[in-house]
Amino acid sequence: MDHATYLSHVRVESARLRAAAATALDRPVPTCPGWTGADLLNHVAEVYLEKAQIMRLGAYPQPWPPDLTGTDPLANFDAATTDILAELAGRDPADHSLTWYDPDQTVGFWHRRMAHEAVIHRIDAEEAAGVESAPVPDDLATDGIDEVLITFLAFASAAYPGGFDGALENLDGRTVRIEAGASSWYVTLAPAITVAPSGTADATLRSTPDQLLRWLWRRPTTGDITVEGDQTLVATLHHLLKSATQ
Repeated sequence: MDHATYLSHVRVESARLRAAAATALDRPVPTCPGWTGADLLNHVAEVYLEKAQIMRLGAYPQPWPPDLTGTDPLANFDAATTDILAELAGRDPADHSLTWYDPDQTVGFWHRRMAHEAVIHRIDAEEAAGVESAPVPDDLATDGIDEVLITFLAFASAAYPGGFDGALENLDGRTVRIEAGASSWYVTLAPAITVAPSGTADATLRSTPDQLLRWLWRRPTTGDITVEGDQTLVATLHHLLKSATQ
């Protein structure tokens, strides 16, 4: 996707997140144990503010996070959304920016990451509000599958193996194919997880981009997901994603 499209998704998904969370400020968020709707709004506000500051400062802001005790979570979210949208819109995606993902140190990384931050937490807000979850657009969902598999799962297995609590050591190199419409990813579960566009699969996970994005992020699914081949291997992938996305 181009960066104007990412920016549009940040704007639209942030508005949807706010609308749902505003009706659930005191309700628990089932997909984020221990949080209420107000906590969810403040979390996303902190993420937006931190990333805007990183782009401005060229460094992680210190001290962090800000103390939001006693503040209005809706006002916090509104201010942070305005800040991140302005920061992203005012910069060239190719410009240098500090990020936590070593292979991409550009503003464009944050365009993509903030779009997916918004949509996943929009799903969380809908869960808290008890409303039907709107489908994730195909372009955003397909891109989100690519992001979570490569930028989170594969990168974390190499850069932060300790975060998997020893689970990587038992992986034997078998491969799960993720098939979302016309797009596929071959995820080889080895101590250093890899993702490729082709290969030979020991198991296949197949559904729409929307449903597979939710499954990979360990959010509730509402449609059919087909599993072929080694179901235990698919369960292992799902368990690994818990560590990669926490």
